[in-house]
Amino acid sequence: MKVIVISGSPRKNANTQIIMKYVFEYAKTKNQDTKLINLSDGQIEYYRGPDIEYDETTKTAANDIMDADVWLIGSPIYNSFFSSALKNLFEYVNYKKTPGKVAGITILAAGNIGFVNVQALITQLMSYFRVITNPKAVFLTTESIKENLVDDDAKNRLRDMVDETLDIASKMHQK
Repeated sequence: MKVIVISGSPRKNANTQIIMKYVFEYAKTKNQDTKLINLSDGQIEYYRGPDIEYDETTKTAANDIMDADVWLIGSPIYNSFFSSALKNLFEYVNYKKTPGKVAGITILAAGNIGFVNVQALITQLMSYFRVITNPKAVFLTTESIKENLVDDDAKNRLRDMVDETLDIASKMHQK
């Protein structure tokens, strides 16, 4: 199986990237064919329509998403929504190449508000792509990150999400 981990925050020192780098490292121990797209690297171009020639980094990211069997997506909550950088990334994805993939979701916020709304929005986006979404999203607050490290409770929940999402995907591929 191919796994793609997406850190959906465009901020350079994003807490989301700390969490998703942990998810990436853990997912690699379960599945060697795992890649990371970190939107805080700022290398994904803004989508300007289908007839534009985009740079290699942007095209590679889109192809990695379409080639992956499993998407592990992390997004901060910005203005009661997932990040616009994450939405921009999915503008490049061809929905005809994504049915049957499986996604796991992690959502990060400053406080305990808005998680279910943002989970519903990301799940709707996944539905558009005909992607099966693990119903157990991980909701974390910035308090779960201390000195660029994820606390033990968050690590346990993130590992469970990865394991369950990979399990769903392996069951899908057995059919």
